[in-house]
Amino acid sequence: MTLTLPEHVIEALAGIDPDLSRAVVRLAQPELAKAPHASAELAAFGRQAVILVHPSRTLEQRTGVVLIPLPDGRALISFDEPKTIAELELQLQDILEDRQLLDSDRQTLEQISAFLRDARRSSAVTLKRRNIIVLENAHKARPRASAGPIRKKRNRKGSA
Repeated sequence: MTLTLPEHVIEALAGIDPDLSRAVVRLAQPELAKAPHASAELAAFGRQAVILVHPSRTLEQRTGVVLIPLPDGRALISFDEPKTIAELELQLQDILEDRQLLDSDRQTLEQISAFLRDARRSSAVTLKRRNIIVLENAHKARPRASAGPIRKKRNRKGSA
């Protein structure tokens, strides 16, 4: 897809991020957060996909996964402790047998379980467990969302 923009808009986007496509994504994030999402869904990137979920304490506490919050209100599933995908799938099935499970948690866990089951049964999909890098702020205040290091603006003479 090609997008034609006025020069002054391109300059403004470059001030947000030198990569114009990332700048557009950063500007669109607040609008994307307003869009309704399924309690669990696949987000595809080329040939790969990840499972994104609505944050769920039940999912974290009863399976031991760690949910990494995303700007749009959803979360990425990560593993703090060694666990196979098969172990996670079995845990999900065990939790789903709990009759006291909240409907919202049940829906999320059922969808995650279905994604894993369907991928396991598919001859066209391979399940892979990955680790991710997380930067955690030592202070209670939430870190500022940023695509890169904080940069000082320079004046026209080039001094900071």
